[in-house]
Amino acid sequence: MGRFQGGLSSLTATDLGAVAIEEAVKRAGMAADDIDFAYLGNVVAAGVGQVPARRAAADAGIPLTVPSTLLNRACLSGLHAIHLAPQR
Repeated sequence: MGRFQGGLSSLTATDLGAVAIEEAVKRAGMAADDIDFAYLGNVVAAGVGQVPARRAAADAGIPLTVPSTLLNRACLSGLHAIHLAPQR
C-alpha cells in the first residue's frame, strides 16, 4: 500500500499506471499478450503527456497493437474503467 511521500511518490502517473497494470496482469495469472484492451483512469491529466494509457500499457509489457483509452472522470475514473471493461 502506498503512502504520502512513500516509495512510489517519485513516479509519474503514467509510470505508476504501468506498475499497477503489470502487477494486475501478474496477479490475474495472465500473459501481457492475453490483454486485448487497456483502460487507464486518471484524475488529473495535465502534465502527463500524450497518450498516457498507451504509454502505461506499453511500459507494463502490453503489446503496442493493443488499443487503449484514458478515462478522466475525476474520482470515478478507476470505477468507470472497471465498469467499461466487461462491456468490450
